[in-house]
Amino acid sequence: MNDSDLIDKIGGPTVVAKLLEVTPQAVSQWRDKGIPRARMMYLRLVRPDLFQSVPTPEPDKHAA
Repeated sequence: MNDSDLIDKIGGPTVVAKLLEVTPQAVSQWRDKGIPRARMMYLRLVRPDLFQSVPTPEPDKHAA
């Protein structure tokens, strides 16, 4: 599932925007640019049901 599919599965840009306290326009941009990591982490916490079949990304071992 890509980020655009996830946005749709949650209920669309307006629903995601209200959940994350951002504008629907910001969420619409994430369809192409991807959902920012911190926002994705929050979505995993508040909607774990949507991520049951999606593996958790491994932390970047090369990050400082």
